[in-house]
Amino acid sequence: MEDFGAASDRPQGACMRAMVLPTPKTPLQMQQVPAPQPGPGQVRVRVTACGVCRTDLHLVDGELPDPKLPIIPGHEIVGNIDVIGPGVENFSVGARVGVPWLGWTCGLCEYCRAGKENLCDNAKFTGYQIDGGYAEYAVADARYCYSIPEEYSDLAAAPLMCPGLIGYRCLRKAGLIGGDQGTKTVGIYGFGAAGHIVAQVLRKDGHVVYAFTRPGDPSTALDLGAHWAGSSLSTPPEKLDAALIFAPVGSLIPAALRAVKKGGTVIAGGIHTSNIPSFPYEILWGERTVASVANVTREDGREFLELAPKVPVHTRTRVFPLEQANEALAAMREGRLGGATAILVP
Repeated sequence: MEDFGAASDRPQGACMRAMVLPTPKTPLQMQQVPAPQPGPGQVRVRVTACGVCRTDLHLVDGELPDPKLPIIPGHEIVGNIDVIGPGVENFSVGARVGVPWLGWTCGLCEYCRAGKENLCDNAKFTGYQIDGGYAEYAVADARYCYSIPEEYSDLAAAPLMCPGLIGYRCLRKAGLIGGDQGTKTVGIYGFGAAGHIVAQVLRKDGHVVYAFTRPGDPSTALDLGAHWAGSSLSTPPEKLDAALIFAPVGSLIPAALRAVKKGGTVIAGGIHTSNIPSFPYEILWGERTVASVANVTREDGREFLELAPKVPVHTRTRVFPLEQANEALAAMREGRLGGATAILVP
């Protein structure tokens, strides 16, 4: 295969390096594939960093239905636009952008018409139905790209594109964003990429954070201002107003219900989780609420990216080179990663 040199030196229409999933339950393969070209309304992004998300792991492990195959995973993309397709007016060549999970919606279904595009019946997702950022280039619909706050480096910004966005929507769903909430006690189950960002937002607003973690993670949670940290099945020192679950473990839902007070809320923030075991009605009774969060809207993204520098949110990111994407996924699968993880694309 011809060596095209550094990505920035390659002519339009050349090949690029990409980590490709040929079929679920197999390792990603480093391949030379044609660099994508943007169509109408699209931009091409020269990828510099791409976060590694648990959703990528669910995709690779065959836990998500009907992906486009072969597929280039990755939906926490940060880079610079190098080619613009016809009709793009909101970005110019050289602009630094982020490309998130939600890559396209139809605008026609009942959810899109009601301002709930995150529930679109026909949505397409980056790194799932649209080739993603485990590559040197990615093409995205310009309407679904975000400008990156100048306060963040590319690596620091990558985790904002999914853990930050989904964490923010979980906060909104739990009624913890906007208005005078007073001080709330909030439990975070699973202190990974989303948890470590959400904790900072909660602390900024004066809420008390209780972190439910794996062994080895409590120190990270306490460093980021958690009032208390314990194992995922521990009983917190006081009842919670809300619990946010980011770990893909169904048994945490009844555990969180037991931890929240009457009138409390449990939010399941993952796109996939293991089966939820049966539980007695008494732990739901008392007007406790269980809800899921599905994707985010573009408005969520704009609001969060405006908020993040004001907190300020700091991301703790472990870095892997592109060719070690399988190692990054394996470390996540085995629970060896705390905070966020990103792939650096030279």
